[in-house]
Amino acid sequence: MKRLILLGASGSIGMQTIDVVLQHRSDFEITALGVGHNINQLKKIISMISVATVCVAEEKDAVQLHQAYPDVEFLYGDSGMCTLAERSDYDLLVNALVGFVGFMPTLRAIETGHDVALANKETLVVGGKLIYEALYKYHRSLYPIDSEHSAIFQCLQGNKKEQVKRLIITASGGSFRSLSREELKNVTVAQALAHPNWTMGAKITVDSADMMNKGFEVTEAHWLFDMDYDDIDVVMHPESVVHSMVEYVDHSVMAQMGAPDMRLPIQYALTWPDRYPLAQEHPLDLTEIGELHFEKPDVRRFPLLALAYEAGRKGGNLDAVMNAANEEANAAFRNGKIPFLMIEDIVIEAVHKVPFREVECVQDLLDGDAWGRNYAKRYIERELNK
Repeated sequence: MKRLILLGASGSIGMQTIDVVLQHRSDFEITALGVGHNINQLKKIISMISVATVCVAEEKDAVQLHQAYPDVEFLYGDSGMCTLAERSDYDLLVNALVGFVGFMPTLRAIETGHDVALANKETLVVGGKLIYEALYKYHRSLYPIDSEHSAIFQCLQGNKKEQVKRLIITASGGSFRSLSREELKNVTVAQALAHPNWTMGAKITVDSADMMNKGFEVTEAHWLFDMDYDDIDVVMHPESVVHSMVEYVDHSVMAQMGAPDMRLPIQYALTWPDRYPLAQEHPLDLTEIGELHFEKPDVRRFPLLALAYEAGRKGGNLDAVMNAANEEANAAFRNGKIPFLMIEDIVIEAVHKVPFREVECVQDLLDGDAWGRNYAKRYIERELNK
């Protein structure tokens, strides 16, 4: 029985993780979980599984929930998430949080001797250097949940790292892959959230539409697999059947394929090095797909992808600033405050205006995060007051 702590349980990845666990009740147990503000979803989860400890975002929710569920311990806030991660009575932290909030629980879990299954890409985008120093120091492992990184992880099994030539990350192109720059000027939030292939949370779906998410995945791959940015390519693949590829020095290319179902990479992160059966309503049938298409991305149309390469190569505090400015701009678009293309303007300007600083400790990341958020908020306020 592998004991899990699940952070971000009420989100898309969290709920699919619960589904995987329920398919294999004799193999996995969720001992504690964390959610944000979605209390109604939390109540549904508690009716599905029995947990001893739960962390929510607000103290008032924790107090009210404890009255309704007196046998459950309730924590709250970011400190509560870290308290869960620091516990000794579990084997694997599943981090499905969204945003920089996921960084500290990941670090605390590693520092207290736990492995991590990671769906929170911001952990590595912002703090990859510190995370991998901790993994080395405490002899822990990180298992990728993102479908692209799980695909690469699977393609690397049984092969030698030094024989890898490059990583090839596939990109669906998101909700607006067929639109011109001119057409993007007036797109709506509802259109951005209508991803053609995947069912994801709102923030990541918007990040997919402007390719910021794919840029984050390049940075994540750099840290996960110790690959130079020059050896990580992105390829547009609208069908989302090939989840990513690895090219070796003999030019053999290994690809991992599957239906667009996040439960597959989630389960592999939980069961590695083994493979368990997975109930899927529509497993991959290539005869139904018929054709697969690939093309190079247009970085002029997707400038945030180019920005991620730029920030990643320069390093320092740029990734923290980029992520923070993007979180604020993404939320402002989803709340109807700014047009879609202004997300790019805000994030690019923030990265190019911030004074460069090396990252040596957590405080350096916090400073970069605060700078990026403040810059984005001032930019948005200025635009709203015009």
